[in-house]
Amino acid sequence: MPKSASRNPLALLAICLASLMFGLEISSVPVILPALESRLQGDFKDLQWIMNAYTIACTVVLMATGALADRFGRKRVFLLSILAFGLASLLCGLADSTTFLIASRAIQGLAGGAMLITQVAILSQQFREGRERSRAFAAWGMVFGIGLGFGPIIGGVILALSSWSWIFLVHGPLALLTLGLAISGVQESRQARAGKLDGAGIVLLSLAVFGLTFLLTQGSTLGRSSVMTILLATLVCFIAFIRVETRIPQPMFELRVFRNRRFSGALLGSVGMNFSFWPFMIYLPIYFHSVLGYSSLHSGLALLAYTLPTLVFPPLGERLALRFEPGRVIPLGLFCIGLGFVAMYAASQLGAGNGLVMLPGALLAGIGLGITNTPVTNTTTGSLPADRAGMASGIDMSARMISLALNIALMGLILVAGIGAYLRRSLSGVLDAGQLRNWAEQIAAGQGPAQGMQWLADGSVQAALAHGFGWVMLYGGLSVWGLALLSAMTFAPWRRPELSAPAPCSGRR
Repeated sequence: MPKSASRNPLALLAICLASLMFGLEISSVPVILPALESRLQGDFKDLQWIMNAYTIACTVVLMATGALADRFGRKRVFLLSILAFGLASLLCGLADSTTFLIASRAIQGLAGGAMLITQVAILSQQFREGRERSRAFAAWGMVFGIGLGFGPIIGGVILALSSWSWIFLVHGPLALLTLGLAISGVQESRQARAGKLDGAGIVLLSLAVFGLTFLLTQGSTLGRSSVMTILLATLVCFIAFIRVETRIPQPMFELRVFRNRRFSGALLGSVGMNFSFWPFMIYLPIYFHSVLGYSSLHSGLALLAYTLPTLVFPPLGERLALRFEPGRVIPLGLFCIGLGFVAMYAASQLGAGNGLVMLPGALLAGIGLGITNTPVTNTTTGSLPADRAGMASGIDMSARMISLALNIALMGLILVAGIGAYLRRSLSGVLDAGQLRNWAEQIAAGQGPAQGMQWLADGSVQAALAHGFGWVMLYGGLSVWGLALLSAMTFAPWRRPELSAPAPCSGRR
């Protein structure tokens, strides 16, 4: 066995540990949000930003890291990102305020995004033989899925045995172990003629995403003139981004690739999964904790019904895609996610207070995501030429993170609006809109009746929260159904059958 090949198991172990850490920081944190709200004295907007700071920061750094790693060395950037992730995780665990935690989460997200994109680059570079490559990508995808799928129960167990800070502090020793394995196993590689960094595109897209997210979370507290100013600035940034990407020789997003029906149809699948399934997981622990009365540990166990199918069903999704083509399987998976959300909505309205009635809908949504995820990834990277696979992967990851960040904010807005509608209907007399919104946000954060809300202590708080969650579930179902229809129309297998033929995917020969 060549010396370089003998280092591959260590490299794969390092990459898998890094993917585990990244996945855990998305899925384990939602379980501890009620504890963070009470112990750090945060409000509902703070809880949203604790999650969004991570996802937005990941989006900001994804495309930039690919270019930097190609130029300065993929191993070097990977090692730096692991070190930065470990240090940022320690800062998160030591936070004594929501402001400090949000700032630390942003740093953690920057490091996590860099860590994620270099994992894919190193796997592609170091594992080139067909069978070894296929096994390496399969192991990486499985561990990444374990991090996402088991994160809620891991978070609940840690919170039950210790404090919320260990959700973050545990990544310190894990990062050191990963760093040692990566130093020993990962081979250095770089691109001889690396492309230039699209700094203008990165900045403009990041400002546009941040501006829209800020409006969704903070718009209600701003005056009309401030809202219009931020909205105008966001639109200007987005239009400028499109203009820049069409004019520079080496753009971050080569917009011509969206003319490829297979690529665009699969990308709508990426957006659909992160439009409903993953952002809703941020709020489900609040539903379990405040409506159903579950502890953090029980909330984590309940979330397994939602996340476990995402680990079990990807092989079925891949087989279906090979037999029936991705252009049919991806919209079908999105439809199944939507069906799960509509079923959860119906269950929440008919059997509020009983977690078992939510089980079929949660399972359906998880099955839909499990069926969709693998065909989406394979189709986005396999529908473009090999020299554009890196850009295809970057666009796919960016679409997922942008959709996740925006819908964390949008679902929060819908949740508060639904709770406010319930309170408005239940109250008699003239209401102060500002006070009503404050009450709705307190309820959405999982707080009990505050001053002036004691009359709600008879169970109306839970009823208001259940009503708001009904709105969110309905939105999740209808929106993903809309994206399923768009994806099907984009693939259009009935009109252009040649575009639906399975494309060769790296690692599957």
